[in-house]
Amino acid sequence: MTVTTSTNVMKKLSSKNIVSPKGFKAAGLHCGLKHKKKDLAILVSEVPASVAGVFTTNAVQAAPLKVTKEVVYATKKMQAMIVNSGNANACTGKQGVKDAQTMQALAAEKLGIAQDLVGVCSTGVIGEMMKLEPVANGILQLEPKDNLESAIDFAQAILTTDTVMKNTSYSTTVDGKEVIIAGVAKGSGMIEPNMATMLGFITTDANIESDVLQAALSTITNLTFNAITVDGDTSTNDTVVVLANGLAGNDSLTPEHPDWQNFYYTLQTVAEDLAKMIAKDGEGATKLIEVEVVGAISDEEARKIAKTVVGSPLVKTAVFGCDANWGRIIAAVGYSGATVDPDKITIQIGGATMVENGEPIPFSEDELIQILKMHEVKIYVSLGVGDGKGHAWGCDLTYDYVQINASYRS
Repeated sequence: MTVTTSTNVMKKLSSKNIVSPKGFKAAGLHCGLKHKKKDLAILVSEVPASVAGVFTTNAVQAAPLKVTKEVVYATKKMQAMIVNSGNANACTGKQGVKDAQTMQALAAEKLGIAQDLVGVCSTGVIGEMMKLEPVANGILQLEPKDNLESAIDFAQAILTTDTVMKNTSYSTTVDGKEVIIAGVAKGSGMIEPNMATMLGFITTDANIESDVLQAALSTITNLTFNAITVDGDTSTNDTVVVLANGLAGNDSLTPEHPDWQNFYYTLQTVAEDLAKMIAKDGEGATKLIEVEVVGAISDEEARKIAKTVVGSPLVKTAVFGCDANWGRIIAAVGYSGATVDPDKITIQIGGATMVENGEPIPFSEDELIQILKMHEVKIYVSLGVGDGKGHAWGCDLTYDYVQINASYRS
């Protein structure tokens, strides 16, 4: 896929893995936190990289998140990330922080780098103390490499209830040099990012300072990771981190750089790909739902409406049941808290118009059933009160979601 804007050309790479950019290595293995599946992973840059991060807005924040924040905001460089699944190390008190710091120290010792260059991420059950012995033994066995197999091991080791790995990568051009941006993520349930049990890791060989990268990631997050919802729950562990090691050899990127748009839109596309993969892989989900809102008072209000619609349990169950119940959509628009004029609202599902300027439009039930049976369903809402526009992504709500979460700890 090639996407072209005024100055931007980017190419989707067939090898979708986190070590596609120059100078990155990864590994993953089973250490014993889970019964059989891989549960410990590491991502490494050959050199200290510029770093940016966004984190959960939940007031209850997991211990490893606190450690990683310190690296992102204080050190402002990161060379490695140690990640475990199977245990969130959240709500574990002072001991939890010590355990996260121990993981950080062990990974640093293994790699021969400074401890404050290592981030830590954990995902899994909340409120259980970390079992450090298997983690410590596992860290000693990790052997990061820059091949596809190692990248797959990493992607598998960070999963919890996910049914698929989530990988993407693109190349673009900066100063006549190839720059690659790649991403891997996990997330399936407890997804309402304002930032979910969602972890995202993005690597690039672009040369860019941490402060500039942080500003770009913060803006992009609102358009991508913060525009998805599965179940309305915001996790204690959400983390998205971008590492940029500069090995592509371009001049340092800033918004004034002539190729800034190349980099920015490629980074946004990587983030959007990962966000949509998370939404599509919602626990028990069978369909990806996209909501596009136009004609709002502002872009912010458009995104607010879109996320309200896609997060509505009644809309989600209607999509699951292939029921073209547009009343649930317009109700969600109305209670979103955004400015609306009921007499100007137009609603479409999969291109079929249900409501136009507030008036019901006759439609074919059979046609809509076929549209709603598709694996991706698009809902379009036009408000007619401004120029604002926005998107959000989510999934249907199924019987399996209840079954998965009713027995998560067992």
